[in-house]
Amino acid sequence: MPASPSTARAINDRLALRLLQQEGPLAAGQLKQLTGLSRPTVADLVERLTAAGLIAVVGESGEQRRGPNAKVYGIVADLAHLAALDVRTEGVGVVVTDVVGEVLAEASVPIGGDTGTGPAVEQAVALVERVAKEAGAEQLHTVGIGAPGLIDPATGELRDSGGLPVWHRSLVAALQERLPEARVIVENETNLAALAEQRDGAARDRDTFVLLWLGHGTGAAVVLDGALRRGASGGTGEIGFLPVPGTGQLPSATDCAGGFHSLAAAPAIVQLAGAQGLVADIDAHEPYAATLVRVAVAAPDVPAHARFLDILADRVSIGAASVVAVLDPGCVVLGGEVGRAGGAVLAARVEERLARMSPLPAEVRASALGGGGVLRGALLTARESAQEVLFGASAG
Repeated sequence: MPASPSTARAINDRLALRLLQQEGPLAAGQLKQLTGLSRPTVADLVERLTAAGLIAVVGESGEQRRGPNAKVYGIVADLAHLAALDVRTEGVGVVVTDVVGEVLAEASVPIGGDTGTGPAVEQAVALVERVAKEAGAEQLHTVGIGAPGLIDPATGELRDSGGLPVWHRSLVAALQERLPEARVIVENETNLAALAEQRDGAARDRDTFVLLWLGHGTGAAVVLDGALRRGASGGTGEIGFLPVPGTGQLPSATDCAGGFHSLAAAPAIVQLAGAQGLVADIDAHEPYAATLVRVAVAAPDVPAHARFLDILADRVSIGAASVVAVLDPGCVVLGGEVGRAGGAVLAARVEERLARMSPLPAEVRASALGGGGVLRGALLTARESAQEVLFGASAG
């Protein structure tokens, strides 16, 4: 049964808007070529989207050309403003963009471990409000939040997770109270990093892969057949709790000490480096564990560096081998600040060990985005949600 005229118009409008988002401003002739629609159909949809306030003329396709065919159309960028938050145990990063993703303002604030819940939440919320003001955003349409821990799939809220600051859960409620007009979306930080790596990073050519997060903590995100898999309780990828040899104890339901976290999280990496005599100058822009890995990778032939990288690869490959054995993803991306700092040097060492440990082939790649993948993923999630509302409600 063919689509009704109104349904066909809505489908065509969505297609054109998606192309303008992906490709940037386009002339009517380019839209005709990319969509395969007829010239009259393209002219009609351009007229509809312009009248709806979704697109506008942003220039002409040639300096000497004039007329309707020379006009270049783009999505109205200030149709809505979005915010993305990267919530860590030690602070918060915020970026505010327009609806097409152009960054308008960004900032971060450290929050010490001894800061009370109320003051910590107020610092974070005040930062969001300040960055929004600097961006010229009178109102935020959608806020995407990336945070460590479990996200309840039924409610979309952060669950009470052992070892994480209490202010994390309070922050979401405070933002919803202070920004009542905004839609607030919360997602696990590792899942967001995986979405960003698939869209803009190391997994752009992969529909199936696992991102192994190596940062302050550890985690894994699973993408199968192009879809992010969260599991029945939202806990897919809580690999920090994976029991592993060599830790001297087993993890518990509320504490991942003794699990993979104790082998490959930042504190364990710093301890390992110290045991090998590896030191580095502190870099305020990244965790000390990532700096140590970066120093070792810069001179991998130094005996102490080689020992450190080999032992680290042994540890990381235990977690990687576990997900490869169960999921057969074909590709493992080493994410987070440590994964990016390790680059191809650490990735090659882990891949070599996987080849010896598992009959299943798996390519190991270093993250292209590192810790920045969380903010990028939160922004992508917020943008897609906002565009679904804005374009779905107005187009067609």
